Amino acid sequence: MTSKTPYADAIRRYASRDLQRFNVPGHGADPAAAPLLTEFFGHDVLRYDLEPLLDGIDKGETNPLEEARAAAARAWGARRTWFLTNGASEANRMAALALAAFRTPDEIVVAQRSAHSSLFDGIILGGLDPRFVQPTIDQHHGINHGVTPAAMREALSRGDAKAAYIISPSYFGAVADVAGIAEVCHEAGVPLVVDAAWAAHFGFHPELPANPLALGADLVVSSTHKMGGSLTQSAMLHLGEGAWAAELEPLIDRAFMYTQSTSASSLLLASLDLARATLEEGHDRIADSLAAAQELRDAVRATGRFPIVSDGFSAFPDIVDHDPLRVSIDVGAAGLHGHAVREELIRTAGIMTEISTASCIVAFVGPGTTPDAARFVAALEALRPVGDLAARGIDASVALPQPGPAVMRPRDAAFAHTEIVPAAQAIGRVSADSLAAYPPGIPNVLPGEVLTADTIGFLRGIAATPGGYVRGSLDAAVDGLRVVVDASAGAETAGAAALAVV
Repeated sequence: MTSKTPYADAIRRYASRDLQRFNVPGHGADPAAAPLLTEFFGHDVLRYDLEPLLDGIDKGETNPLEEARAAAARAWGARRTWFLTNGASEANRMAALALAAFRTPDEIVVAQRSAHSSLFDGIILGGLDPRFVQPTIDQHHGINHGVTPAAMREALSRGDAKAAYIISPSYFGAVADVAGIAEVCHEAGVPLVVDAAWAAHFGFHPELPANPLALGADLVVSSTHKMGGSLTQSAMLHLGEGAWAAELEPLIDRAFMYTQSTSASSLLLASLDLARATLEEGHDRIADSLAAAQELRDAVRATGRFPIVSDGFSAFPDIVDHDPLRVSIDVGAAGLHGHAVREELIRTAGIMTEISTASCIVAFVGPGTTPDAARFVAALEALRPVGDLAARGIDASVALPQPGPAVMRPRDAAFAHTEIVPAAQAIGRVSADSLAAYPPGIPNVLPGEVLTADTIGFLRGIAATPGGYVRGSLDAAVDGLRVVVDASAGAETAGAAALAVV
C-alpha cells in the first residue's frame, strides 16, 4: 500500500529504531544530552531530527523524499516540485538565478515592481537587468495590487525580454488575471513566473481561486508554511508543463544546489509532506474555514466602523478574484493606525493578525481553522484613537511613494564603492541597499535607484510606528543610508540597461 505521507512516515519509522547515535545532530536524540530541548519540544522532535543522506529516507534514486516531492507535484499539477527549507525567499532567488542563465545573459526580465525583497535579492545575485511594471495602487489604503495583461503586453512589446514575473495573490489577497497574463507572455515567447507565496491553498476547494499552474504559469513560488500548514521556513517551487520546462528544469536544479542548505531540516521537509496530504484531504476543513472567514467579515461589517477592504477590489482593473480566507479591515476609517492596532490587539487581547499598513490590518483564516469571530470583533470594537498621532511621532500617511529613477543596474549599485550619509543628505543620491517597509516587505527603494525625499520620509515614518521595521536599513530609525559614491557611470548606461518603469 502506498503511503499518503512517504517521507514523514519514513522519518517516523527510522526514529522508532533502537539507534545508538554517534553522528549529528549533536543532541543525539538523548534527553540526557539535551534536557532543555527535550523539555521544550518533546522527545519525538529530537528523534525525528535526522541528518541527510540516509538509506530508506532520502538516499538513492528512489526514496521516500523523492516520493513525497512527486506527490506534491501531482497535488499542485506540476511537472516537478522542489522542497525548500530556506523559505519562499529561496524559491524567489532560485527563480532569479535560473532566469539569469536562461537564454542569453544580456536580455531583460520584466518584473512587477511590488515583488518581495527576495526576488530583488535574486536579481542582484544573478546580475539580471529588470524592467519594472508598476502595479495598480490603492492610494487610499496604501496598498500595491497587481498588473494587468495590457500592462504586461506593453512591457513585453520591445521584444527584448526573456521572462516575466508577477505576484498573485497580493498580500491583501487580490488575485491577478494570471491566465490572461500567461497568454500575453506566451504570445511574446517568454515564460511566466508567478510568486504565489500566499496561495499554497489555492485549488484545493472549489470556492478558492485556481492554482496559477492551472492557469498557464510556467514557474510558481509557493510559501507553503503561510497558508498551506507546513512549518515556518518550509516552501516549495513548482515547475509547470510549459514550452520552456525542459530548458528551465536543469537551471532550477543548479540554483537549488547553490541556495539550499546541505543540512536541510528533516522536520521542515516532513512538514511539507504532511501539509500536502492535509490539503488534499481537507475539503471539509477548508469549507469550515471559508464559512468562518465569511462570518468574521460579516461581523466586522456589522460594527459600522470598519469597512472590509476587499469589498472595493472591483474598482481595480487588475483584480479578477480574491482569497476568501483573508479578511482585510480598514481601521483608518475609525481614526486608528494599522500598525498600532496590530500591536495593540496582541498586547491587550492576545489576538495576532498578519499584515498591517498605516490604515489597514489583515486577518488570515488558515485552511482548517475556525476562529472566534465574536472575540475578534469585541477586541476591535474596544479600540479607540489614542491622542494625536503626530504628537506621538507616528506618520499617519498611507500614500506609497513612487520609486526614484533607476540609474544603475541593481547588482552594480549593490557592490559599488559606497558611503553612509545622514538621511537628509541622502536625497538625490543613488541607493546601494534594498530598503523595504515591513510588513509587507515590498522594497520601496532598490540598489541603483535615486533616493527621494518622499521615499526617505515614508521609510522613516514606518520605522517610527509601533511594529514598523525597514528591512535592509543600517539602523532601526533609518537615520543613515548607504549610497553609491560615484554613480555617474551607471547613470550614463541607464538607457542601455533598460532600467525603465513601465
